[in-house]
Amino acid sequence: MGWNPLEQRAFPRDAKALLERPRIVPIDTMRANMPRGSKAKYTDKQKRKAEHIEDGYEDRGVSHREAERRSWATVNKESGGGNKSGSGRGERDTKVSARKGGLLGGRAAAKRSPAANSASARKAARTRKARRR
Repeated sequence: MGWNPLEQRAFPRDAKALLERPRIVPIDTMRANMPRGSKAKYTDKQKRKAEHIEDGYEDRGVSHREAERRSWATVNKESGGGNKSGSGRGERDTKVSARKGGLLGGRAAAKRSPAANSASARKAARTRKARRR
C-alpha cells in the first residue's frame, strides 16, 4: 500500500542485515580517529592573536571551548589559515573582524538626538573623572 524501503534494490534483501551493520558512523567516533586541531602550521603571531581573542570571549562569558573555536575561526578568516610555510606567507592579513567591532559602535549614537548624545557624553566624562580618583 505505502512505500516500503526494504523493497527497494539499494537495500539488502532482509531487514536484519540492515540493522546489524549500520552505515552511519557516530560523529564522536570520527573525531577520535581523525587528527584535527593541530596548530603547528600557524605562526607565533597567529597563536598570540588567537589567545588574545579567546580571552576576550571568555571575559564576556563564553565557554572556554566555544571561545577557542571562535578565536581560531577569526584568525583563519583574517589570515587565511596557517602561514608558517608555503606560498602566502608574508601576505598581509585582513582586518575585517577587527574593523567590524569598531563600525558597530556608532550605530546607537546615530539613532539618538543631538541632545541625547550630549547627555551621554557628559555622563561618560563624569564616569571617567570619578574613576581617576
